[in-house]
Amino acid sequence: MTFLPVVERELRVAARRRSTYWTRCGAGLMAIVACAWMWWSMAKDVPSAQLSTTLFATISGFALAYSLLVGVRVTADCLSDEKREGTLGLLFLTDLKGYDVVLGKLVATSVNSFYRLLAIFPVLAIPLLLGGLTSGEFWRVALVLCNTLFFSLSAGMLLSALSRQERKAMLGTFVLIFVITAGLPLIGLTVSAHRNSPFDLAYALPSAVYAFGMAQEAQFITGPINYWSSVLTTHLLGWAFLVLASVIVPYSWQDKPSGANRVRWRERWQLCKFGDMTTRRAFRTRLLEVNPFCWLAGRDRLKPAYVWACLGLAGCAWVYLFFQYPKDILDSATYVPTAILLHTFLKFWVASEACRPLAEERQNGSLELLLSTPLPVEEILRGQILALKRQFVGPVFIILLVDLIMCLAGRNDRWLETAHDWTLLCIGGILMFVADLYTLAWVGMWLGLTAKKASFAASGALMRVLGLPWFLLFGLTSVMMFAFSGFSGPQNFLLGAWFIIGMLNNLFFFTRARTKLSNEFRGVVSRRFERKVRGGWWPFKSVKASL
Repeated sequence: MTFLPVVERELRVAARRRSTYWTRCGAGLMAIVACAWMWWSMAKDVPSAQLSTTLFATISGFALAYSLLVGVRVTADCLSDEKREGTLGLLFLTDLKGYDVVLGKLVATSVNSFYRLLAIFPVLAIPLLLGGLTSGEFWRVALVLCNTLFFSLSAGMLLSALSRQERKAMLGTFVLIFVITAGLPLIGLTVSAHRNSPFDLAYALPSAVYAFGMAQEAQFITGPINYWSSVLTTHLLGWAFLVLASVIVPYSWQDKPSGANRVRWRERWQLCKFGDMTTRRAFRTRLLEVNPFCWLAGRDRLKPAYVWACLGLAGCAWVYLFFQYPKDILDSATYVPTAILLHTFLKFWVASEACRPLAEERQNGSLELLLSTPLPVEEILRGQILALKRQFVGPVFIILLVDLIMCLAGRNDRWLETAHDWTLLCIGGILMFVADLYTLAWVGMWLGLTAKKASFAASGALMRVLGLPWFLLFGLTSVMMFAFSGFSGPQNFLLGAWFIIGMLNNLFFFTRARTKLSNEFRGVVSRRFERKVRGGWWPFKSVKASL
């Protein structure tokens, strides 16, 4: 039998995919553009040694964040998706072992991610030519990035082997990576502060961020053993995750009878989410009178409570920080990061919730049944919007109230030049927050109807609504810098450009998504049993074939 046959097959398949080549070209091009932009903007005012350090730290920092989060998107749902489709058990009817399947899926899903990271390394080496950076520091950081990528992908494989639902697998992967990377060092700092003792390095060794910091030349000289111990610990954790996944996956796909305790707890949780028969009947009657799809998308009564609970935890954290650092927490310089964190958190949640109902109902065929009833498409879309409003309108109102309070409080102690600039920034941020939420809801519904997975739809909506305006603003400032030598961009210009670009982007994608949902809803649902078959390299067009 061929050693690791699934790995060999997946490598051959990946070698024939066009995305395998184009994905690394895109990553390398983005790194080149970022490096060139920073070089052009800083070369005249910053010494070459400092410029080298800044370039290297910025590009490697983004690469570290990518390496940490890639497992959430790439491997967290690879095995759980096979479980839901019922195809994972077929693999074990052959002579394949658990490690064959785990390593095969790891290679199949991560080869493009590795190529993206590999394409950044030549750009990451450019600061070596400027001085201020040693070759040893470059190779140590490169090793940390590859090791972090392996750790993140392995964590995703473990949670995918344990889970069956996509959301639980991705959330579990994120929590596991966050706890090991940031949670353990924070616990160590808390323990050392409470006991008034030196920090215990055992809490920081599994963290890839700690290894990344120790890879810098100044820190590495003082303690090289700490760097190598951290890299080895993270690497061994990755292999431990893969071993556990290999042991678990041959048994996790099987349907096992639930024990009495598990059934009891499941019934209690269902009772808590949906209520008893009387409560369900009253809740169903009330929502069905408003909109049938609103009841279908909002049957879980606890969805609004989840948002309120997270908002309450954020409030508790703010109160704790207020008593610990009262002067810093009331400084206007902390208002903007606080608002950005709250806004971004809620935008991510809205994008996820907007995509999921339509994606799930389309996948299980319920949308086709709904369209065979007298219920029009407009009522389905209205019901989804009403379900989102029921879940998020209260927390959004509270966040807007907090924004207004911070706006008024920051006028007297501001970090911008004038109170007028501060007011413009706050009002622009509030308007952009509301516009982004509404656009994310409609774009998320359209992508949830068309994307293969709800997670792909959510990330696509976020990139269109939140990511694209920043790329456009980055391009605009770059053009201005090239056109007008020495242009640095006054605050009013940058604020105005950010607001106009963001609003125009929202208007475009909102109009496009709403038009497509109104005109193509039935056609997209009826084509769910079709797939695209590539006809070859461009200019040959794709053709559709029925399964």
